[in-house]
Amino acid sequence: MEFVVMMAVTVALYYFSSQVLDRIEASRGEPFEHRTVVFFVIFLTSLMAAFYAINTFFAPSGPVPAAS
Repeated sequence: MEFVVMMAVTVALYYFSSQVLDRIEASRGEPFEHRTVVFFVIFLTSLMAAFYAINTFFAPSGPVPAAS
């Protein structure tokens, strides 16, 4: 289940990052010289934050059993 949620979030964040980049470029009035690098930074930052939140949400509740 966690994999399906992460895949859905990845697709949504890819679209979100593209829209954010397009809006930033529209407000600047010109595209970035290294557009893919800026996109990667936006995408990676939002992806890491989302995955941290997902892992926190799906973390097992209660004590973690000791390793044998």
